[in-house]
Amino acid sequence: MWNKIKPYVISILAALGIGALSAFFTRNNMNIFDNIIKPPLTPPMWLFPVVWGILFILMGISAAIVFVKCGDNKELCRDALFFYGLQLIVNFFWSLIFFNMQSFLFAFIWLLLLLALIIIMILKFYKISPLAAYLQIPYALWVSFAGYLNLAIYLLNR
Repeated sequence: MWNKIKPYVISILAALGIGALSAFFTRNNMNIFDNIIKPPLTPPMWLFPVVWGILFILMGISAAIVFVKCGDNKELCRDALFFYGLQLIVNFFWSLIFFNMQSFLFAFIWLLLLLALIIIMILKFYKISPLAAYLQIPYALWVSFAGYLNLAIYLLNR
């Protein structure tokens, strides 16, 4: 039983760990969110960690599905998981750019890069497991919404 769930546990913990580490490094600068002009539709602050927690869990499950389904086509899986890892790294740095550097325009451009990587990852995951790809769609939608918030914050606070 452990061998079947082990990839899922490791993958979920790794994704959550990236998110937690990013939150740890930005914890002292989160108060800027209270001091900036925010656009309409901005959710309350408590909702962000809840949504991100769910998204990181879905990311971990999705990556584990791809890993487990690798089978004979190791090259396809390696490529898909490379983009998964790359988007996780880009995701990690967005918070540092937005909250620590308070570089809202650069953070928005970085978010566009993240969204492009997520779309590429989804397309690569789909070739291996449509379910793994579908589990990433809420992430792509949330990052798109975050793009709206990020760009609006830049425009409202320059």
